[in-house]
Amino acid sequence: MKNIDVAKLYELFSASSGVSTDSRKIEKDCLFFALRGENFNGNHYACIALEQGASYAVIDDEVVYENNPEKQERLILVEDVLLALQQLGRYNRLQYRIPVIGLTGTNGKTTTKELITAALATKYNVVSTTGNLNNHIGVPLTLLKINADTQVAVIEMGASAPGEIHTLVTLVCPNFGLVTNVGKGHLLGFGSFEGVKKTKGELYEDLAEHKKIAFVNVDNPHLMSMISRCPSLNIVPYGLKSNCADIAVNEEGDPFLKIIMPNPCITAVCENLNCSGVTSSIAAENGVTGVNCEPAEIEVKTNLIGNYNADNVLAALCISSYLNVPTSDAVAAIAAYVPSNNRSQMTKTDRNTLIIDAYNANPTSMRAALENFKMLKFNHKILILGNMLELGEDSVKEHCDIIELAALLCPEHIYLVGEEFKKAYRQMREDSGMQKAVLRNLPVTLFDDSAALRDQLRKESPSGKTFLIKGSRGTRLERVFEAL
Repeated sequence: MKNIDVAKLYELFSASSGVSTDSRKIEKDCLFFALRGENFNGNHYACIALEQGASYAVIDDEVVYENNPEKQERLILVEDVLLALQQLGRYNRLQYRIPVIGLTGTNGKTTTKELITAALATKYNVVSTTGNLNNHIGVPLTLLKINADTQVAVIEMGASAPGEIHTLVTLVCPNFGLVTNVGKGHLLGFGSFEGVKKTKGELYEDLAEHKKIAFVNVDNPHLMSMISRCPSLNIVPYGLKSNCADIAVNEEGDPFLKIIMPNPCITAVCENLNCSGVTSSIAAENGVTGVNCEPAEIEVKTNLIGNYNADNVLAALCISSYLNVPTSDAVAAIAAYVPSNNRSQMTKTDRNTLIIDAYNANPTSMRAALENFKMLKFNHKILILGNMLELGEDSVKEHCDIIELAALLCPEHIYLVGEEFKKAYRQMREDSGMQKAVLRNLPVTLFDDSAALRDQLRKESPSGKTFLIKGSRGTRLERVFEAL
C-alpha cells in the first residue's frame, strides 16, 4: 500500500472532470474512488470505471492492483480510499479563502441549509450540501464542488455517534458555524441527551479554538449551556425573543409560517444582549467587511408548515444579513422556497389535506409536529405516526410519551405504524392509572408497516380529512400517500 500524496492527488483532480463513487455513473475523465460499504466493494468495479471513461481510479485493494498490470498507471493504490477522498476534499476547501459555514443540529439541518442557501444565492455563487448528503462521504464530495467561482459554501454535517462532528469539522474547516438545536435523536448511538449535546458542541469547540464565529439561537437554553463551555467563542445571536419577532396567527385553511419582525440588524441585537459580539477584525479575517442593517418592520412569509421552523428562518436571515445580503432579497428568497422530500410541507389531494413531515423523526421533532398540528385551524384531524428509530433503551418510554401527547389532541383517529409504537401501546394498555384512562376511548389502529396501513386506507377511502404524517425515514410512510 502507498501513503496518500494528497498534493499529487489534487493535481489529478484538478485535471479531471470531477469525482465519482459509483461505477454506474461515470463521466469521461472523472476520478473514481472505490469506496467500500457493508454490501459492496468499489475496488471490484475500478477497472470497469476506467473502461467507461474514468481517467484514474483510487483503490485500496492490492489484489486488484496486482491482477491488472495493464491498468496500473491509472490505478492509484492507497491505504484507505475513504481517507483519501476526505483528505482531498479538505485540501480543495483550503485552496479558497471564502466564507464556509458548517451546520449541524438534531432537527432542521437540511431545511435550514436550504433556506440559508436560497438567501445567500441572491448575492453570491453558493456551493451547498445536496439533499442530506451530510456524512463522512457526502461532506468531502461537497467540498470538492468548491471552485474558483464559489463565493460562499454551506456544508451540512450529520452525526449519529460521539466524535463524528469533530471528524467532519476537521474536513470542513469552517470559519462560521451553526447548531440548529439539540434534541433526543440517535440516542442509540449517542447514549444519552448529554451525549448529543457533547457531540454537536464539537462544532462550537472548533470555532472557539480557531477564533471563528458561531451564529447562535440565544433563546435556546441548551445551546446557551453549550456555548458557556466555550467562553472565547465569538457569537452572532438570533432568536424570536432577541430579534423581537412574532409568529403571525394563522387564518383558517392557511397553515404556513409567517413571521413579523424588525429588519435584521445583528450589531444592535448583539449590543442589547451584552454578548461577546464580533469585532471588525475577526469579521475581516473571515471574508466579511460589514453588517447589513436596514431598519424597518418586515413580514417574512414562507411555504413551511410548523412554527418550529421559525428558528430556521431566523438563522437564514441572521447569516444572510451578516454576509451583507439585502434583507428584501433574503426575505423574497425564503418566501419562494418550497420544501420537498417530505419535510414540513402541505399537499392537497383530491380528497384530503396532508401535512407531511415524514423524512425523519425523534421525540423532539415528533413533539413539535404534534403541538403545531394542534394549533392548526383544520377540522377532522387524523394522525399517522411511524416509528422513531435509534432510541435504544429509551424507545418504549419515548413512544409512550408521544402516544399520550397524541391522545391529548383528541384526533378523530390515530394510526400507529411499526413495532416500537406497538410495544408502547400494548404497555400502556396494561398499565393502570392515567395512561390507561387516556387510552380508554382513544380510536387507535396498529399496523406492522406502512404497506399494511396503505391497504387499510384504500379500503376506508377517507375524505375531507386533514392528516399529520410523521415518522422516521425507515418507516416509509410515503407509501400511504397514494391512498389518501
